Amino acid sequence: FLLVPAPKSSHEVLKELATDVQVLPNYSTPQKTDSYFNPKMKLNRQLIFCALAVLAEERKPIECLDAFGATGIMGLQWAKHLRSSVKVTINDCNENSVTMIQENCHLNKMKVKLNTKEDDNDEALGDGEENTDTIEVTKMDANVIMHLRSFDFIHLDPYGTSVNYLDSAFRNVRNLGIVSLTSTDTSSLYAKAQHVALRHYGCNIVRTEYYKELAARIVIAAVTRAAARCNKGIEVLLAVALEHFVLVVVRVLRGPSPADNSAKKIRYLIHCQWCEERIFQREGNMVEENPYQQLPCDCHGSMPGKTAVVLGPLWSGALFNTGFLRRMLFEAVQYGLDEAQPLLKTLVCEAECTTSKHFTTHSPCDENKQEECGVYIKTPNNSAESYLVPGKRKSNEVIRNAAKRQKAENSAEHPAFYYNIHRHSIKGMNMPKLNKFLCYLSEAGYRVSRTHFDPMGVRTNAPLAQFKTILMKYSTPTYTGGQAEGPLHRAEDVQAGEQVEAAADGKVEDAEFLEDDKSGVAAAVFTKDYPTHCAAD
Repeated sequence: FLLVPAPKSSHEVLKELATDVQVLPNYSTPQKTDSYFNPKMKLNRQLIFCALAVLAEERKPIECLDAFGATGIMGLQWAKHLRSSVKVTINDCNENSVTMIQENCHLNKMKVKLNTKEDDNDEALGDGEENTDTIEVTKMDANVIMHLRSFDFIHLDPYGTSVNYLDSAFRNVRNLGIVSLTSTDTSSLYAKAQHVALRHYGCNIVRTEYYKELAARIVIAAVTRAAARCNKGIEVLLAVALEHFVLVVVRVLRGPSPADNSAKKIRYLIHCQWCEERIFQREGNMVEENPYQQLPCDCHGSMPGKTAVVLGPLWSGALFNTGFLRRMLFEAVQYGLDEAQPLLKTLVCEAECTTSKHFTTHSPCDENKQEECGVYIKTPNNSAESYLVPGKRKSNEVIRNAAKRQKAENSAEHPAFYYNIHRHSIKGMNMPKLNKFLCYLSEAGYRVSRTHFDPMGVRTNAPLAQFKTILMKYSTPTYTGGQAEGPLHRAEDVQAGEQVEAAADGKVEDAEFLEDDKSGVAAAVFTKDYPTHCAAD
């Protein structure tokens, strides 16, 4: 078969976030095209843009890498909106994709610097307008370019799992830089192909009600191990698991001590298969005689056989950084990213473990300070004092600020996992509305919030037994009479209604008895005057 290049007229131009990209006809099928573009990942691109915008406010200029460019849409959005704050490098190992990226750069009036070899032979293309509008396009394997060069921001979005690129990503990423990765191998992460999860991530998992959060913790555990091998620790800024992808954004903390602290947060999870209660195993290397005692439930004592399984290893720390999420929300408002704003508001409430009615918005630049995890950090105006030149050792002040930030994160850490209110509903009972149930749990003294992982999920530090008790207390019995759907009645109303119906039935029976007496007398008179003989009688 001969591969005939498609004519220029067959290219379709798509627009997203004021950025134009031309794609081939089969752009949504990765097996049939070199310029893969997925419109369903628009929310993912907006979240990554907000994270990069926050980092660009901390220090500038920053060198950022889109390791898998495809059409180049993500790097073009970075360069077009953040301008001089970023130096964008778009990489792809496919020659047709590199050609498409160059054409899209010219379509958006960007200058291109082409680098197709490993010995830094650069070729400038296009009319030079400004150096700030220059995008570097490279044709290399992603592992090679991340081994050769250092970056402040790296985004990995391969087709499938990204574990093959984690070691090279953390090898040269600069201190206090950000690594974001999008995993689209949802079949293995969501426990549909458990053997693949064991092969890629080294994790034993089963399908649970909280499988999306389980997927996020699996990916973070793999990221933590890869960073620890390079003597680097991580601080999780954001973890999102939706229908098509799992997005994880982490900040890199250089040094063996942060690496050890991050590695200690990788633990195994004990999951009860009867009631779906779960708890992380205690720290320590000693073998316990009865690990079932760690579970709050008593299913092992009341049910025959083995009732729990061990899942993991998983990340047991926090999944969100409140201060970073608030600054991401501020950037989303500034750039008009409408799709990302509702999700970021939900994430802020989830990170603080509060309901949406307690959510408050404020500018992160008030009084030249930004609050991140309860610790105030300096704004970009004073960024030279709070952050060093990339590649240099950290000062004592930066080390203390990072330690304070991690300590505050641990003290205000949100509860792990969530419960689905429908999964634990009582048969024959009508549950309260979800927002009212959140208020009931909060009045009982528990931390509570909704979660983006599950629209009917409740993130709370209440044990499952107490969760079910409060749910039972405020549930009402379902009316099971003649009408399947109808208003619920109180017990007193039902009793009064039964008494009224009984009295009405008594009156009807009396009337029928009187009518029977009258008809009986008339029949006797009739039979007296006119005797009849019938075989039926």
